[in-house]
This record gives sequence, C-alpha cells and structure tokens, in this order.
Amino acid sequence: MAKTNGPDNASQSRDNRAGADAARDDSLDGRRRDLGARLAQRRAEAGIGGGDARSREATGYGQAMRLSSEFIAGIVVGTGLGWIIDRVAGTSPWGLIIFLLLGFGAGVLNVLRSAGMIADAGLRASRDEQGKQDRD
Repeated sequence: MAKTNGPDNASQSRDNRAGADAARDDSLDGRRRDLGARLAQRRAEAGIGGGDARSREATGYGQAMRLSSEFIAGIVVGTGLGWIIDRVAGTSPWGLIIFLLLGFGAGVLNVLRSAGMIADAGLRASRDEQGKQDRD
C-alpha cells in the first residue's frame, strides 16, 4: 500500500508536531519552576538577596571605612618616610613636604583603584602598548 499525502495526512502530522512542541514547552516550564524553587531555597539557606536595610547600610559603612583608611594610610606612610629622611639627611622640612605630597597622591591613587575607577584605564593602556608592539 502506498502512502498518500493528502490533506488529512498533512493535518495529522502538523497536529503531532504541535503536540510534541507543547509537551516540550510543558517540560521546560516544569524544569524552570523546579530550578527557581531550588534557587530560592538555597538563597534562603545562605541568606543571600533578602538582606534588610541595616545590612546594606553596614556594607556601605564598611566600604567607606576601607576607602578612608587607604587614603589616610598613604598620607601617614608618606609623612613618616619624609620625616625619617629629614632626620637622616638633615634636610628639614623639605623631605617631609615632598613625601607628604607623594603620600597624598598615593592615597588618592589607592582610593581610585579600590573604588574601581581606574582599573579599566590601566588595562586599556597595557592593551594599547601591546597593539603598538604587534604593529612594529
């Protein structure tokens, strides 16, 4: 018996494909719901995502303390080095003034690095140098 490709057979094959697509979509939806439930459960166990305003505020204070301590550390180290150089070399107050300014610059640079403001600039500069070397 030969298979006929009449309108009845074409509509049946379309119905079969539509049924398979619907079954696949239902399966995907079910897996997506299961994954969402498992993620919600793990987030609840780990305490992620549902933080209250106090924890977010504490995070902000922590970041502010880190940035300010890095800035102050740069100034203190620069001042200390300048004072030591002045005592050893007898160049008072010039070593202190110069290293205080260098410490201030180092403190600002550390804060910008920690805040992520200049990380891209450093990467961009190194890429530009590599590009120049490749062209030569």
